[in-house]
This record gives sequence, C-alpha cells and structure tokens, in this order.
Amino acid sequence: MSNVYEERVTMIAAGEMQDFVPFGRDHCRRHPNATNLQLRQLQPASELWSSDGDAGLVGSLREVTIHEKQKESWHLRKGCCEIGEELDYDEELYVAGNMVIWSRGSKSHASSVYKAFTVDSQVLQALWCNFSIPQDKTECAEAQEKRERCVCIVQKSSVNVHTMDGKDYIAPLPFQVADIWATAFGLMFERSNPVQDIPLSPLREPLPTMFSMLHPLDEIAPVVCKPGGCAASLTRVQYVADYTMKIVFSGTAPSIILTYDTVQCLHTVWALRKIKTEEQNTVLRHPSTSGTPQQIATSSSLTAHLRSVSKGESPIASPFQNFSSFPSQSRSTASPGTHSRSHSPSISNMAALSRSHSPSLGASAFSGIQRFNLSTYTPSPKRGRNSHSPNSTLSDSLLVSETEPVIPELCLEHLWTENVLNVREKNSQATKVFLTSDLCGQRFLCYLVESRHQLRCVKFEESNDLTQLIFGTVTVIQAKDAAPLESIDTMVVLESCGNLVLYTGVIRVGKVFIAGLPAPSLSVSNPMPRPSTPLGSVSTPARSSSRHPGALDENVWPSPVPELNDSTKVHDSNYMDDCTFHQTGTYIHSLRDPVQNRVTLEMSNGNLIRISMPEITNSQLVKKCLQAIKYILPKDVAVQVLIKWYNTYNAPGGPNYHSEWNLFVTCLMNMMGYSTDRLTWTRNLDLEGSLSPVIAAKKARPSEVGSDEDWEYLLSCDYHRNFESHLLSGALHLDPLKVLRPKEEAFPNLGLDSSTLLFGHIPAILFVLHLIYEELKLDNLLREGARALVVLLHQLARDLKLDAYMDSYWRDYPLLVKNLKQSCKIDQAQLRLMNQPPFLTVEPPSIYHWLCSCLNGDVMSPFPYLPGICERTKLVVQSFALYTLGDENALSHEPSLYLLRIAAGHRKQQVEEDSKRRSLNPCTISATSLAAKLVVSLTNLGFTLKDLESVPFGVALPIRDAIYHCRSQPSSDWSEAACSLIGRQDLSKQAHEGRLNKTKSALGHLLVSDGASSGNEAEEEEDGMNDMNQDLMSLIWNEDLRVQEVRRLLQSTHPVRVNVVQMPEVSDHEFIEEKENRLLQLCQRTMALPPGRGMFSLFSYHPVPTEPLPIPKLNLTGRAAPRNTTVDLNSGNIDVPPNMASWASFHNGVAAGLKIAPASQIDSAWIVYNRQKNTELTNEYAGLLMALGLNGHLSKLTTMNIHDYLTKGHEMTSIGLLLGISAAKLGTMDISVTRLLSIHIPALLPPTSTELDVPHNLQVAAVMGVGLVYQGTAHRHIAEVLLTEIGRPPGPEMENCTDRESYSLAAGLALGMVCLGHGSNLIGMSDLNVPDQLYQYMVGGHRRAQAGILREKHKSPSYQIKEGDTVNVDVTCPGATLALALLYLKTNNRSIADWLRAPDTQYLLDFVKPEFLLMRTLARGLIMWDEIKPSPAWINSNVPTIVRQNNTSLNTVDGQAPEDVDIQTMRQAHTNIIAGACMAMGLRFAGSSNAAAFNCLYKYVKMFLESVSSPVAVLAGHHNLETCLSVVLLSLALVMAGTGNLKVLQLCRFMHKRTGGEMNYGFHMATHMALGLLFLGGGRYSLCTTNSAIAALLCALYPHFPAHSTDNRYHLQALRHLYVLAAEPRLLVPVDVDTNTPCYALIKVTYKASQWCDEMTVNLMAPCLLPELHLLKEIKVKGPKYWEIMMDLLKGAQCLQSILSKDGFLYVKLRAGHLSYTEDPKGFRSLLAQTFTHRDPEFLSIKPEAVSAFTSDPALLSFAEYFCKHSKKDGEKQEVLDLLSSILYECVTQEKPEMLPTYMAVDQAVRRLERKEMSETFELWQMKLVQQFYNSTSLQTNFKNSSTGLLINSEFLLAMKSSLDCTLDHWLHASGDVLLHSYLSSQPVEESQIAMLACFLVYHSVPTHQQMTASGIEGTTGFSQLLLKFSQLRLPVQALLRLAPVILGNPQAMLV
Repeated sequence: MSNVYEERVTMIAAGEMQDFVPFGRDHCRRHPNATNLQLRQLQPASELWSSDGDAGLVGSLREVTIHEKQKESWHLRKGCCEIGEELDYDEELYVAGNMVIWSRGSKSHASSVYKAFTVDSQVLQALWCNFSIPQDKTECAEAQEKRERCVCIVQKSSVNVHTMDGKDYIAPLPFQVADIWATAFGLMFERSNPVQDIPLSPLREPLPTMFSMLHPLDEIAPVVCKPGGCAASLTRVQYVADYTMKIVFSGTAPSIILTYDTVQCLHTVWALRKIKTEEQNTVLRHPSTSGTPQQIATSSSLTAHLRSVSKGESPIASPFQNFSSFPSQSRSTASPGTHSRSHSPSISNMAALSRSHSPSLGASAFSGIQRFNLSTYTPSPKRGRNSHSPNSTLSDSLLVSETEPVIPELCLEHLWTENVLNVREKNSQATKVFLTSDLCGQRFLCYLVESRHQLRCVKFEESNDLTQLIFGTVTVIQAKDAAPLESIDTMVVLESCGNLVLYTGVIRVGKVFIAGLPAPSLSVSNPMPRPSTPLGSVSTPARSSSRHPGALDENVWPSPVPELNDSTKVHDSNYMDDCTFHQTGTYIHSLRDPVQNRVTLEMSNGNLIRISMPEITNSQLVKKCLQAIKYILPKDVAVQVLIKWYNTYNAPGGPNYHSEWNLFVTCLMNMMGYSTDRLTWTRNLDLEGSLSPVIAAKKARPSEVGSDEDWEYLLSCDYHRNFESHLLSGALHLDPLKVLRPKEEAFPNLGLDSSTLLFGHIPAILFVLHLIYEELKLDNLLREGARALVVLLHQLARDLKLDAYMDSYWRDYPLLVKNLKQSCKIDQAQLRLMNQPPFLTVEPPSIYHWLCSCLNGDVMSPFPYLPGICERTKLVVQSFALYTLGDENALSHEPSLYLLRIAAGHRKQQVEEDSKRRSLNPCTISATSLAAKLVVSLTNLGFTLKDLESVPFGVALPIRDAIYHCRSQPSSDWSEAACSLIGRQDLSKQAHEGRLNKTKSALGHLLVSDGASSGNEAEEEEDGMNDMNQDLMSLIWNEDLRVQEVRRLLQSTHPVRVNVVQMPEVSDHEFIEEKENRLLQLCQRTMALPPGRGMFSLFSYHPVPTEPLPIPKLNLTGRAAPRNTTVDLNSGNIDVPPNMASWASFHNGVAAGLKIAPASQIDSAWIVYNRQKNTELTNEYAGLLMALGLNGHLSKLTTMNIHDYLTKGHEMTSIGLLLGISAAKLGTMDISVTRLLSIHIPALLPPTSTELDVPHNLQVAAVMGVGLVYQGTAHRHIAEVLLTEIGRPPGPEMENCTDRESYSLAAGLALGMVCLGHGSNLIGMSDLNVPDQLYQYMVGGHRRAQAGILREKHKSPSYQIKEGDTVNVDVTCPGATLALALLYLKTNNRSIADWLRAPDTQYLLDFVKPEFLLMRTLARGLIMWDEIKPSPAWINSNVPTIVRQNNTSLNTVDGQAPEDVDIQTMRQAHTNIIAGACMAMGLRFAGSSNAAAFNCLYKYVKMFLESVSSPVAVLAGHHNLETCLSVVLLSLALVMAGTGNLKVLQLCRFMHKRTGGEMNYGFHMATHMALGLLFLGGGRYSLCTTNSAIAALLCALYPHFPAHSTDNRYHLQALRHLYVLAAEPRLLVPVDVDTNTPCYALIKVTYKASQWCDEMTVNLMAPCLLPELHLLKEIKVKGPKYWEIMMDLLKGAQCLQSILSKDGFLYVKLRAGHLSYTEDPKGFRSLLAQTFTHRDPEFLSIKPEAVSAFTSDPALLSFAEYFCKHSKKDGEKQEVLDLLSSILYECVTQEKPEMLPTYMAVDQAVRRLERKEMSETFELWQMKLVQQFYNSTSLQTNFKNSSTGLLINSEFLLAMKSSLDCTLDHWLHASGDVLLHSYLSSQPVEESQIAMLACFLVYHSVPTHQQMTASGIEGTTGFSQLLLKFSQLRLPVQALLRLAPVILGNPQAMLV
C-alpha cells in the first residue's frame, strides 16, 4: 500500500479566489430603512482587527459585546431552480437588525435582491423552510404533497412566514423560543428554559421542550420521542420534556435530528417522522411513563400554562403558580386520526383571520393554545365540571370544557448515541454538523467538537428494506473547522496548524493549494494544540454565525452570563503559548457557507475569501470511464483510484483542457503497472500534455536547432494519426506519409509492475471499459471518445492475449489500430495474481452485432450492461426487443432475457433502486400497437427528439419507424413529451397549454386584437366593444361587415341624429320642444342598448390589474341636422321623468363588467380600486359588481368590503352586490351568503326581530338570490318560505303595496330554482303540497291559513288594499306558473301539463289574462320537453279548437264571426298562445341553430311583423302584438345564439329603426337583447339547455317587458342579465401551430345515437360553434390538409371542455405539401397536384422554389437552396442534384422530413466506400442494420396491417445495396481475395488495403480466424461440406458465396 500514501506531498490547486462580501450588507445600507438601523455605524470586521495579530485580537474581544455579535449574520445555500433548469447559483439570506435580505447570484451572474423583508422588531433568526400542502384526496389517492418554499423570520413573539408565491402568514409564538430548526416536515421549536423552571418539586413533571409546526396555519404541537431499546412497547412513547436535550442539527434528507445532552455530554441521532395513530393515542392517554400522580400535575400545569398565555399574560412568566386541578376537566373530542388541516369552515374563521393579521394580537390570537392539554381520554365529556380541588384559584370560566388537547404531529425515534467516554467532556457540544458522502457514495454524519479540535465522522447507510438508518463507527479527524463540498463528494478540513486539507469521507485526498494565500508558517513548534484550546469559545465577530446562523442560542439571548463565565474558565495561564496564536501573518481562521464546490474562508484579519474546489473531471468520456471503474472495483480500491486521479488532474499548474483524456490514460495505466514512458503511444501522450511543468522541462529542453526526432514525434503523434484517417485527408487526396518505425527495440521486453493498485483488476477494467466503448458507439456525439478509447482497449487486450477483442477493435478502426504493435509481457505468475471476473466473455460483446442478430430473429445471449452508466445501451436493446421481436415484456422491471446486468456485489441494493426508477415501464397511457408502446415507454424515460438525433442512423431506424407509424393517429390522451417525440407539435402544444395553470387564458396573448381594425385607434372612442377579437370575428364572418354593423347598432356613446323638419306654421320655441320630444323617444332606445352590448362583448377582455376598467359613457344627447346643433334633455323645455337613466347606467355598468373573462387575474383590491374615489357609490359601479358576480370574481371580495358596501345604503349597489354574490355561489348553499340575504327578507328573519326598512327592489333581489344560492337543492325550509312569499299579502304600513307583482314573480322563480326539475320527488315536502298550492296561486281561490311563524307577521291586513281572503291571481299567477314549470322541468308529467292547457271555452277564456296564457303555454312546453317538435304543427297544437276556429288568419278581418264570440278575446288569446309556444321552442332548441326550428320561428316573426302594421292590429291590441313579436324574435335569437345569422340580424336592424308609436323602452331592450344573443360573446359563446340554464334564461327573458326605464313593477330589470349563467363557450378555433394564427380546418363531428336520430356525422368548417358536447360521440380534424386529431368524447369530454374554456384554440399542423384553406381553398395548388399535371421529365426533379411554398421548416428550405439548385455548366453534378432533389421530394411529400439526414448519410456512406475512403467501419454497420431492418420478418407483418408506407424508399435501398455489393465484389476480384485468404489463415496482411478488408469482413459478417478454426472449416474441400459447416456459424448466403472460392482455393469447387 506504499503507493497510496506516496503523495503526502501532493497538492490540489483550488480555483481562483474572490473576496466575499455578503450582498445583503451593501443592500442594507441603501435600503430605505437603513437610517433607523444605524447600519452605517456597523464597522466592517476588518477595522476591528488591528494589524499586530495577538494584541489586536485580545483587545477587540473586549470591545465586541454579545449584542454586537447579533447585528448581522447570513447563510448561503444552493439555488433552487425550477425543474429542467440547470443553473448553479447561490442564494443568500442576510439578517441585520429588523431586516432580512434574500438575494441570488453566482460567479457569472451579478447578485440581485430576490426579496427584502422588514419586520417590526429585531430579527432573531431567518431560515428557509419547505412546508407541505396536503393535496385534495379526490384527484388521486397517493397525490404527491406539494411543497411550498418559504422563508421564516423569527422575532421575539412571532414567526413570519413568506412563501415564494407571495403568501404571508404570521404565527404567534406561545412561549419564548430558544431556537428554531427547519426540518423535512416544517419548523421545529425549542422552548427556552427560564432559570426558575429548574427547581421542580418532585411531583411536577416538566413541560414539553420541543414543538413542531407543519404549516403556518397549523397549531404548534408538542413533539414526542420514542427512546431506543424495546421499540415494540408503545408505552415508551412520551413527550420530549428534557430541557437538557438541545438540538444541534436537523437534516431533511434523510430526516434526522442530532441532539446534545448537556448533562451527559453525549450526542444522539434521532429519526424524525410523522407520528403514527396508535402512538398519538398512547401519548394522549398516558402522557408520562409512570402512573404516578405526576400525570395529573403535568396535564393540568401544561393546560393552565398555555391558558395563561392565551389570556395574554406575558409568556415569560413562570407557569407554575398557585393552581392544581384534575385532568378530566377538559374533554377531548377530536380523534387524532381525523385531525388534519382543512381550510373549511370547521376551523374557526376568526382564528384563521386573526392569524393572518398582525402579530400585535399576540398570543391571545393563538387559537390552538387554549386547547393544548394532555388530558386523559374521558368517556363522559361533561364529567367533573365542578369537582376541581378546593384550593384552585382559577375561575370556572377559564376551565372551558370545550378545550381539546393539541395533537402531536411528529415523533423522534432513537437511532444512535455516541459511546460514553471515561472522562465526561464538559462543553463538548458540536458547533457545526453536516452530512457528507465520499466518492463511492458512502454517507457520513460529521460533527465538529470545537473545544476538542475534533471532527467526528459517523458512517451510516439505509437498511436493506429502506425503513431505517444504520449507524456505524466513529472516525475522529483532528480539525479546527470543516465544511462539506456536496457536488464533488468531499469535504474541506482546516487542520489545527492552519492547513486546508481535502478529505473524501474519512480518507485524506491532499492538501489544498490556494494561489495567492501564503502557506501557514508557525513560529512555535508545538505540533498539536492541547485540549484546552479556547478557540471553540473565543467568539470573534466573523465567527459568530458559523455555528447556527443567527442562532437563538439560549446562552446568547436570554442570559449572556454563562457563556462569558465559560470562556473565562478556560483561559488558563498558558493561553498565549498556544500554537494557533503564534501563526505569523494572516491565516485561515474558519470555514463557512459551503455551497456545491464553493466555500468561504474566514481569515484571521476578518477578510472573507471565497474559493471553489475543482471538479473531479470535465470531460464526458473520462467521467463515464471513472463511473464504470468505480462501479466494478471494491469500494476501498475505487476511492483510492479516484483520489489518485483527482490529485493528478488538479495538481497546481495543472493540464490544459484538451489533454484531460491523455492524462487519464497515463494515470490509469500507471496504476495498472505500465510504465507509460516506455510505451510508444503513451509516451507521445505524455509529451503532448505533460503531467506537470517540471517533467516537461526535463524531457524537452528548448534548443535552437531542430532534430530528426522532432519530425518523428510529429508523425507519430496522436493528432497526425487521427488526421491521416480523417475524411479531409482523403478528400484532399493527401499522400500518406511514411512514418519512420519507432525504435521499439529500445525497450525489448516491457513488463508490468504487479504490485500496483489496479494490476489485479486489469481484466475487469478492460471489460467495463469495453462496455463503455459499446455505449459510446450508440452516440454520434461521443464517437470521438470511442476512437480515443479503442487505443487503450487494444493495448490491454493485446497484453491479456485476448485475440477476439483485438480483432473486433481492428475491424472497427483498422487504420487506427494497425500501428499499435508494442505489447507488454505478463508472465503466468502474474496472470495468477489477476482476478478473472466471471463476466469476462471470450467473444467481445458487440452491440451492433447483437442488434443485427435481433433483427434476424436469431437466438442471442443477453447483452451485458452497467446499470446507471450504460443507459443508452439498455434503452436501445429494450427498444429493439420490443419493436422488432414483438416482446411486450421486454420493458418489464427485470429485463433478463435481453440484458445481463454486470453485478458488482457491493452496491446491489442501490442499483436495484436505480433500475426501478429508470426501467422502461409502459405507464397508464393507452397504447395498443407495439409502436405506440415503444413511443410511450421512451417518453417515460425522458427520451427526446434531440436524443434521437444523436443515435446512429441504422440503430435509430426502428425507433423512427415506430414514431412514423404513431404519427398519423396518436391517442388523444398522450402527454406533451410523447406528442413532441412523434413530431406532432400541434398535439404537444395543446397538451402544454392544458398543463398551464387554469387561470390564464391559453392564447390570450395570441389573438388579442389591437382594438378595431379601422386603424384610427387614437381617435376611437371607448364604446365598450374595442377589445373584441377582430381577427377571429373576421375569420368566422369573412364575407361581409356584419360585425361592424352590430357595433354600430349597439354603441351608446355617440349622440343620436334627431331628424325633425320644421313646418312653416311651427314657431321656433315649439320646434325646439318638438326636437326634444323626439330625442326623448330616441333615448328610450339608447337606454335599452347596454344589455345587448353586454351579450355581444361577453367575456372578451382581460383587464390589466393596475388599471381601472373603462366604462363607456351613456350619451343621452342628440345632434340635429342641418347645422349639427346639440339637442339636450336638460334644457327644461319639456318634462323629463326623474331618475330616467338610473337603471340604464346600471345596465351600462353590467355590460362593461361582463367583458371581463372569468379566467382574468382579479382580486378584491382591484374590485375596490375601480370605485371612483371621494364620490358616492354610482349606479355604474353597482352594475359592475353584479357583472363580477356573474363571471365568478365577486367571491374574491372580502367580507369587510361587502359589509362596507351594504352599509352605505345605496339601493342599486346592494341589488348588484346581492345578485352578484348569489350568482357566484350558485347552488352552494353557502351559509355566509344565506345570512347576508336573510337580513333583506323579512320572512327569513325570526318574528321578534327588529323591522328593517328594506327597499322593495332590494327584497326582490334578495329573494332571487336565495333561489340562486339554493338552486337544485330542494331545501325544505327555504322552499316553504318561498312558497308562502309568492302569496305574501300587503302589510298595514304600506309595505309590499307597490310593485307586488315583481316580488311574487321573484319568489316563484326562486322556488322553481330551489326545486329545479325535482318534480314529484321532493323529499320530505309532501306535507307542503307544493304543486296544489302553486295551482291555487295560478287559478285563484280561497286563501289558505298561514303557517305558524308567518301568522304573526301578517296578523293585521293592509289598510290600503282590500283583497279579502281570496288569492289575488293578478299578482301570484306568473310566479306560480313559472314555479310549476321549473319544478316539473323536462319531467314530461302529463297531469301537471294538463293544468296548464289553455281553456277551450269562451267563458273560461274570459277569466284568464291573455299574457297569463303566454306563461301557461310556455310552462306546458317546458314540462313536456320531449314533445316539442320544431314545426308549425306543434305550435298550432297548443291553440284550443275554439280559438283556432275563430282565427283563421291573424291578418284578415273575418266578417262571418258568430255573434256571441268576443273577437278581441280570441285574437289576444291566439297571439299570446303562439308566442308562448314559440318561446318554449326557442328554449328547447337554444344554441342548437336547428334549421327546422329556425324556419318555423322565422315564419312567425314575419307573420307578427305584418300583423303589427295591418289594420286588424287594433283588435289584438298594439301593445299585446309588440310583446308577442319581441318574444318570438327573442326565441329566434335563442335558437341561433352565437351564429350571427344574417336574416335575424336584418330583422333586428329593422326593429332598431322603429322608434315611434308603441315601441317603448322594454321592446327596444328585447330587440337589442335578441341582437346580443345572436352575436353572443362575439361568436365564441352559445347557450346550453341544462336545467340550470333554462331557469336562468327564463329569468332573463321573462316575457313582460318594462314600459319605461324605471319600471320594475312586473319584473326586476337587474334579472335580465342572468342569461350569463346559461352561456357556455362552444367555438372551436383551429390555430396553425407553425404560424400561431387562427385558420380554417375541416372537422368531422359524430353525434351519438338518440331517441330522435341515429348516429350520424357532419362535416363542419371550423372555426365553428360545436353542438352541446353531451350530444356528441367524437370530433375529428379531417385531412387531407391537416394532420388528423381525434377526440373521443365517450371516454370523457374534459379535454375538449378545457380547450373550449380557454378560448377554444385547437392547434393543428399543416401536412407538408399543402397550403392552408385561405390560400388554396380547392386544393389545386398542392405539391402533388402540381407534379402530376406535368408529364415533362424536367419536372420530375423538384424545383427548390416549389419547396418553400409547402414547408416552413428552415432546414428543408436551406437544403433545397444549397443542394438542389440546378446549374447549367456542371454536367457531372447533375446526377447528384437529381438524387438530392428526389430525396427531398420524397421526404416532403411523405411527411418524413426527419429522414433527410438518414438518406444523406446512406448516400454518403456508399460514395465513401466507392472512393475507398473508409477509415472506420462504423457506417457499414449502419448500412447493415438498415438492410436487416427492412428484411426482418417483424416488419413484414407490420406492413400487412399498416396503412403508412416505408420509411425509406425501397428503390433507393436496393440501388444503394447493389452499389455496396458491386464495390466490395470489385475489390474482392481485383486484389481482395489474397488479403482475405491471408486474414482467414491469420497471416500478416498488407497494410495499404487494410481498410477495405475490414469493410468487407464487417459487411459480410465474416467470422474470425478462431471461429473458423473452431468449426473445423480449415480442411474442407467441397462446397456442400462448407455449406453445412457455415450453417453452424449462421452466416448469410451472400457472404458464403463470396467466401467459398477463397476458402476452397479454386472457384471450380463450387460447381460440385
């Protein structure tokens, strides 16, 4: 072992050093808060230390007070980057005063502040900690816990936690904290122990000292521990209450805690884990180990202590004051198992609120502490309320019986304690603890006992079942300080004498040499410091925080006394003699802040210097070789090899970068016993990159004159050899230079030194390096590495006399290997010393050979591989086995059939872990075919297209083939990575968008239009429709300007034209009045526009969070022609109704708010910010609040703000707020919203409550709100109240006397919503007789007695309105009718429907108001949902016979009517019934654009339009007809919602122009709502027909329109906006993935079979509105232009729903050779179409210009540009250009552009062979693999079943094959047979032809000489015998035919 320690003198050169200054210090000075902190007075440490060494140190020690030490501290860690980022930077957390600065920076990037925090009081400590957030269990059972990365700032009374994504929490501390530690689960607290706690009476047991907090919102819970020994007995679990136990370290991976016992002076390791349920139960039952009365004292003292805290007393006061009580006085209800954090109302809301506010609430806000109590479980919770002992001084009120014990969350389990030493080492607490691992992965826990100058290292490892850690022996290293270097698995140790030494584990690597730092020189020869060295306790300012950054050491903070005493005790008289203080000059004082391979040195003069230690290797190749060697060797040998290499590589003045490999070879061969300076090729290596400058100087002294050796050296160097075999030298036809034979005779008998470290392991190393070589052959990027490695392998194989290996290397690199002739003799005695590993095979494993056999279907032995190192080999072998052999189990966990794992016994377990992690296992994604299985498996392994490009073309072919087969129809549920791998960027982008967070709109950025496309954006006024997506709308409606027309009709910001002609007789004053009256008429229309505008611009805008929402103004002025004078209503000339525009402004606000998309980023602050400052609440803002509720944002508004708005008493705001919140909480039964609504509904308040004066409209809104919140719940109490409210009588004091109809209607609609569609299945409501009661409200009758509670309310009747005791049907009928409709919606209940049939006699008809007939017909249609047919016949079937007979036509006056028939009644009944039926049809087919329904309704609209202007209109009543016309127009718009149908638009425009006569505000509103529905959401939205949607549409389109703008008598106007609840996004927009713009694509929609139609398919041109998804079976994007995408909706429509909700963008990808529909609608310009039209031979080769039109791939365009351009001059190039053009054409048209490089490579390989320029046989192997693949049987079967063609054109393959065959046969006949013969008879071969020979042997798989001999071919004479013997070697026939003449010696023999 002499050589292990031979380099005691070796030095390791550290990287450059930099001065280090914590970034935070500088930032603090500039921080605005710096003035308060007086940080400028904080002197830099360097000024405190004077230059004269000792005196300065001691002097300054007196000056530095402990207070000052706390002033600043910092610590660093490795930067946490997002997954996939490979950034190496440091994060620094700097603490000074009450500021914490978190910054990031690295060597290459400047530091920058990431976050800076300033808190109220002194920061005691700041640390990083990760909290876990439990995920919803619903998603999947074993959901990964999400980790929240946080920074925790500890102050005296609270901990502030700030998460990375901006949440802050404040957790008050219920006790004084000594220290806080971050663990794997959360924070751990150590309670500080006041001095007066110590003298405990024997009865008292101490309180717990350690607590945990798993999340800032959790309670602080005590920690329990399970001491060693009998682990089985659960009773031993107890609270950690030992105040002598101090935590000194906490680790997260593995989760362990190191504690120190201050009495026994021992360190102990504990495993920290979540507590088990049974342990919780045990602890809660038996808090202490003994059954003594102590138990009583414990639980009560703890409870009381924490209660005293909760009262708000000072937490420092001793808890042990006069009290005592029994434990049973507090019950515990929570069973420990169910105790978990859930953010549900079960946590007291106030507690949660109070935590999130400021720490000034202090401990009293700490809800958990009152419950903190270790009571025993008691069966009866109330037992012993009054049985506490008489001397208790606590009042009863404190012993609240509701307190529960706080349940412990974490448990410490004992793992290891250090051995007890004879002498108790006082003060031997570890000052620094860290985990490190050595170069072979063995892990150590190291702790520095500074007072002893010892670093103790304990080795630990996981047990075989991975459940626990096993700790080994302790190794002690003498050290003053130490720090781990994670990334290079070493640690730096500062020895007592001041040297820095590198260790790996406990093995010394070497001293660290830092350029620029003087080596420590000692003036006193005192070799070892005595144990009394006071360095551990001498505190220097720089050293203060290296123990624990800013540690809240109890010594430092509560009482500074003990530490000072301590240090004075140690300072004995010999203090000054200590060697460490006699170091002259500056020296390294300590180490701190290690990150990756960087560490900071603290110098004795206070300077900080950051150095980085060099990596183990930078070369990929050396790294792989080292991994393999490390894997195969025993651990101790491996560590020594790595140390030796590390020392060699990193010697001071180390090597230049390109010679790292040469250095490695030299180093490795030296360790194997070679003398590298005597082997020719290694000697050259040595000269090229010398080991150290010293040797180089000796070897080659510079001389002025040259010598021959210089030339020889150049010729024989590696570079020249490489160049000789380089492509370029062949291309330039350089003559090979004759190399002078090196004088090999100089060293005739080279031997090996068998005493070296690796001599015995040479065979094993040869084999693993050979496997690395095979691995490198599978990566194009590392092939140079294979060339370098083969030289080394050949040497080893030659010396071990492994001929088969030598032959295989020679076949791979004939020109490279031919020069290596020198061998070293290894005699028999030495051979016996070598371990012959069992896995070393005689035949070298060759991966190409194995793959060829696999393609042939031969039986192969498993291929050996090194787990974790040869991953590419494993992947390729498994892929081939799966895809070409069709073995689906090839990917199982144990792929033993095809792969042989080379076992190195010592790391079995770890490797198994790796393989489990890495094995290809087809995951849950559906994959049917082999190709799909292969693609999915590769994806799971993280294999990407980039990786595929580096796989050699022959090996990659099967994988590319699988990808090609999957491309056309991949499964719709494939992951993003799988779609990228098969080259479907459209699908991968879709999957990527799907993964993005749900809040952002997927392509919001992509299609945001730049306002109107008009271009005059600057002048354009905000009309509320500027943010519409113009590009998209112009794509949907591309033939006309209908969108501009809609904008013109719906804008309300411009003044209207007032056209009045002044008659001669009219005076000017009268004329002005006339103009103003005309304007008043027009204003009715302007005020009715906003609801329609809201529909048109629905969800089209994402507001900027920093800007208020623009609300367009409502312009009620006019301009009169010809002078364009302004006409104003406020001139006072005419009477204008008061508050005329108040509701119009409300609607305007709603319309503006509805623009905001539900996915926008909006929070409570933004909502409040939109309110105009310093003004009263406006109606617009009220509307905005309602809109925010409808799009779901209002649920973010805080309770405080809601309360604030409601107390202002602004009626509109309250209405908007109540309706908005109710809509946001639709169907949730939310209790807080219910409370809010109940205050506004007298019926929901107790009878004794104070009468509140609630405005009537607000009551209506509140009643409707209750219906929304309880929608579909059939809640008994709510239903009962609403049922009564429909018939609520008027009260004595004028309450409920005006506008009663709207209240009754709202109650009816609300009742219908609550019992929506429940029909007769109302559970528990049979006694209410809901249908009967509703029927009575509908037809009238005697009023029933009120229920108990409500009887009180309505005792006295109204003095104003005398109704008697009958039901007032005029008030109750509409509400009751619609309530019945919703209650029995879609139930097809005929008996109820018959109640609603229109009366069929004149007498009964006279009793029903005509508009009630409309309601009944509508209600009947909704109940008999399935019977609605889209035909006029169905509409007429609703009209009773008598009405039908008397109304032959709506438009003619029929004189022959019978005398007794009231024509007016008949006419009105007829129009209303038809309108009701039309509305039912509209709702039934809403959003379906059903053609039959459209035609039918269109007919009726035309009919009503005619009748309005016909003379008979008087009979039916103008108002009546207008209402019916509006209803039918709305129904038509319902059916065509979102389609923008032109005919309906024309109707709406016609109605828009009608402003006179009966056209009042309500009818205008209906017209423009119809227009809005038609263009719902700018064409992106449509309506759905779920029960909830029908209810919302009924409320919004209630067929009674307001007469004027302030009319709410029959229906509250605010409800008109509830249509939003029925809107759903259904527009599918194809987006071209390459250009990122929307485009047209053909989609095929398949409907499910249903009772109305069979399964059918329709072709639609997208962008288009899809039908409702529940009707569909599948959706397909159809070719030929685009790649197919199929979505199967039977499997689940989530995928499609998420696409539609994110603006409906579906990514599509154009097939190559096609143009989009916009450019080429008919497909005549496609590439194929062009080529087939020209029969001229010139056109067969494709013009490069043509390509550019059909592919956007820049690589293909450049290829066409540079390789396919025809030139007239050069004839011989023509053939090449034609070939390249046809290859390009093939790749483009067949959609396989990725095959272009393969085609080129094949072509190049063939040409190179023809020119005899092949220096290595790599390309021939690839050619063989390509041919074998296309001949393989598995492929043939694939093709029978597949529709896609071959990946490589078969003609091209045949041509290439014949070229290869010809070239080789030509060579064979010319001169090759002689060479071949001499090779087969193992005679020396002539060197000039050697490369061609190797090509021949590889291409024809010729066996080696040994194999020939073994099969006895030598003496064969006849061909038949030869055939027989060759069949054993499995030689292909074509090879046999070529070999036979050579072997038999005469061609004639073949004829036998």
